[in-house]
Amino acid sequence: MEQVSLQHPRPIPRNFVWRLHGGRRSSSTRLTETQGGDMAMEVPALRESFDPWGHHENHEKEEEDERCKGCSKISKARAAAAAAATVATAAAAAAGGPGPVPPGPVPPTHEQPTTPTMPDIQPRDLDDGCPDNAPEQLQELRHDGSVLAIAVSDEYIFSGTSNGEIAVWSLGTYQLVQTIQAHKHSILCLFLTEDHKYLFSSACEPIISVWCPKTFNRLYEIYSTYDVGDVFSVAYSAQRDTVYFGTQTQDIQWACLKDPSIHVSQDSTSHPDKRQHRFFDSRAVGGTSTPRRTEEHYALIPRAQTVLEVDSGAVRQYAHYGWIFCMKIAKGPSVLVDVDEEVLVSGGGDGTIKLWRLSDEGPEYGDGERVVGDIEELMVLGEDDSESVMSLEIDGSFLYAGKLGGIIELWDIDTKQKLRVIKAHDGNVNTVRMSFGLLWSASTGGSASKHSTVHYGRDANGASPNVSQKYQCLSRWKAHNAKILSSAVAVHHSDQLFITGASDSSVRVWRVNGLPTQAEQDVGVSDNMMLKSLEDFVSYKTVSSRPEFTEDCRKGATFLGSLFKRLGAQVEMLSTGGLHNPVVYAKFSGKLEPAEKRKRILFYGHYDVVPADTKGGNWQTDPFRLKGQDGYLYGRGVSDNKGPIIAALYAVSDLLQDRELDSDIVFLIEGEEESGSRGFQDTIRRNKALVGRIDYVLLANSYWLDDQVPCLTYGLRGVLHATVCIDSKHPDLHSGVDGSNMLSEPLSDLTLLLSKLKDRKNHVNIPGFYDGILPVTEEEELRYDDIASILIRRNPANGPIDALKRSLMARWREPNLTIHRYNVSGPDGSLISSHATANVSIRLVPGQEVEDVIKSLRSFMQSEYAAFESENTLTIRIDNKAEPWLGVPGNYIFKTLEEAVMRAWADPGTEENGVALPPANGNGNPAANDSGKTEGAAAPSKSRKPLYIREGGSIPPIRFLEKEFNAPAAHLPCGQASDAAHLHNERLRYLNLTKSREIFRTVFRKL
Repeated sequence: MEQVSLQHPRPIPRNFVWRLHGGRRSSSTRLTETQGGDMAMEVPALRESFDPWGHHENHEKEEEDERCKGCSKISKARAAAAAAATVATAAAAAAGGPGPVPPGPVPPTHEQPTTPTMPDIQPRDLDDGCPDNAPEQLQELRHDGSVLAIAVSDEYIFSGTSNGEIAVWSLGTYQLVQTIQAHKHSILCLFLTEDHKYLFSSACEPIISVWCPKTFNRLYEIYSTYDVGDVFSVAYSAQRDTVYFGTQTQDIQWACLKDPSIHVSQDSTSHPDKRQHRFFDSRAVGGTSTPRRTEEHYALIPRAQTVLEVDSGAVRQYAHYGWIFCMKIAKGPSVLVDVDEEVLVSGGGDGTIKLWRLSDEGPEYGDGERVVGDIEELMVLGEDDSESVMSLEIDGSFLYAGKLGGIIELWDIDTKQKLRVIKAHDGNVNTVRMSFGLLWSASTGGSASKHSTVHYGRDANGASPNVSQKYQCLSRWKAHNAKILSSAVAVHHSDQLFITGASDSSVRVWRVNGLPTQAEQDVGVSDNMMLKSLEDFVSYKTVSSRPEFTEDCRKGATFLGSLFKRLGAQVEMLSTGGLHNPVVYAKFSGKLEPAEKRKRILFYGHYDVVPADTKGGNWQTDPFRLKGQDGYLYGRGVSDNKGPIIAALYAVSDLLQDRELDSDIVFLIEGEEESGSRGFQDTIRRNKALVGRIDYVLLANSYWLDDQVPCLTYGLRGVLHATVCIDSKHPDLHSGVDGSNMLSEPLSDLTLLLSKLKDRKNHVNIPGFYDGILPVTEEEELRYDDIASILIRRNPANGPIDALKRSLMARWREPNLTIHRYNVSGPDGSLISSHATANVSIRLVPGQEVEDVIKSLRSFMQSEYAAFESENTLTIRIDNKAEPWLGVPGNYIFKTLEEAVMRAWADPGTEENGVALPPANGNGNPAANDSGKTEGAAAPSKSRKPLYIREGGSIPPIRFLEKEFNAPAAHLPCGQASDAAHLHNERLRYLNLTKSREIFRTVFRKL
């Protein structure tokens, strides 16, 4: 680890600013880059969503002495101009001509089209009446290069790409786990053995690799002494521990992994990389051979533990008269073999399908030695057809062959009859799968489909079907706008999955649940229900700052209330009065009796979101349609704050299902947080009796400092928004005709007045402004040291460490005053405006009282302005205010959160400040055996404590709820720094969603 020298700290420049990804972001900022490194510099302003200085008709009436006639006049003039432009445009449209275009951007409307998550279903040539209902797409996993092969284990999705890499994705979180440079050229086949012991890969080269699918170690490298070209297909016999592969030279070759006679050294001269190639290395007399091609990524291929050289006799030459595209091992597929006997099935470019009997002993050499293993042709199907067989699937004695031109053939192996020819697609059928009692296929036309079958028994995944006796197309959908080259089926956490890989460099995971598996019947509330609820929740355009979305906000609140009720809560909609969105109240009752002994935990959140501007292609997906990609969930509000709400809700549901909920959990979910929590406080005060006694307040409305280290937030700054207005008794005047030094100009007065608020070093000049601010304690100093050192170690470019620490303290625990914008009356030009206004915000910290600061601000500005002896009028209006909040990191709720976070994010590889945790049983306590001794004590999980952080932003309700109910509050950030909340392409990592659910469950149970 690079050490940062502190002996000669560099001076911190005056305008030195650190921009951390994490923390509570204002809707008026936007990161230029949200995914590179731990920090982002240069944050341009972007004003969208809630305007804290904005005053609308439905706002509470201001006091008479704070009204400014100039502001009202400007507002009315602009409204009239906008109305006139709308009328003119409508009239022109009615007349058939273009209307005038008002200046500035056109606000989005209800009907504005949005970028679709998935491309629309394209017109198809097939007219078979097959429904085009696409199943739910859970995730899209993107990587470099076309996806030509897929294999799935219990833990991972393996995708083989055109650049020779195997991308390993977690099946649980859909995140990229590892990328393996497996081959020099495109991977053509991935095959996982039934016992998940081996993962085989082949490519556009004469080498087969064998991998451990758990450790990703390269166990074997297999090559032939023949020049076989590309290896298209691989199959494995578990009974003989033998791998079979089909080649470009129309051969089938094999190698027994346990045969010691074919083990060779790593540097064998017969290796394809070293031996003389009779074509490519040939040379004329006196000439030279062409140098062998080499690439940098060749050196990244791991060295195999064992190298196997295929016996020169272990080959069936011209097994097909065409490339051998696909192979399978089947047990007893025909009456010609025993029930448990393994048979090799191959399909080739000559249009034939062959069954091969396997034997342990091969032909004898002249010296008496025999080849280990052999294959004997047992049956040939399709000799009258020349269309290439691209894919195979076997179901008992039935065989499905995917062919060119979208054809799937059904063969009865016992009778050698072709039972059906199914026109399933327009493109070539490169992949067919049989699972869940259905036939799944995909083609180079980009479509995927499922067909009913005459499958009677349970398949390998345990699904017992109940389908018609006819081969009907149940669904066909546009899965990719590219060639689908591979697919796989799997069951994970009771979800039935169909996984497709295509030439668009993506893997898409589809939930195709139909017939329930046994696991589904045993599970209660599962992850798929949580995701479906979040998907529905995100679909509501609950933008509180735009009046055109008022109906959507109400529908979103109704949906949330219905969801709470469906999961067992007592629900009420609390009206906030006027046009403000309602607060959703929901209470889950614990089982502890009597009720007076129960703890009562209040969870606060908000269902409203900021606008999502889809113009200009800023969003890669439809912001109001949840999309999974590369382990992340994309959609407006998924991180702020709909995802955390759903995680908390399903955590309570889990406890109810397991009968472990002792405490009462009260949810207060408002719909105006992004608009300053309008009406929230009055609503809670009116319904305080309904809410009842509260012991703890919990919220999850923020993000980590980076993408790696979990955090707990214990402090927020408060905020004060004010508007300062200067009005003249004169109308707008011409500066040339009427301007003189005898005239007091409002804009000049305003500029001079605002300059009095701060000095050259950004020190606020308001008397008593810094009085009462709490000093830095030794414990807090250590926290900042800890945070800064971690961020520096993760990214040394964040240094120097003293500058980073100073910046964090300035942003989190020190107050500040900012002047945001000017506004004047009259049109553009050389005018002396009769009205000038500016917006000012003050960020407050614990120890500063909001009302005292307001009083001091008014007094200071009025006294300074009086010294101007101006004939103009000064007005100061307070638009919005929120108190700062400071929690107590050592109290019970924070300690409970800390332990829950550490347990959920336990990582055996953690080094820094690691704390050993005992294994937990269902009650969250150390697991003990019958003797009372803790089991597993020799290998406890080790987890780093979460970072305790403060933030520079503000959440008005948190301090209000803490004071109103006299209950300590705590704040759990759920998302990562790169979530891009309030920005384009907002997202939440799926792993963070599930871990948050786990944390909430622990906290709700223990509190």
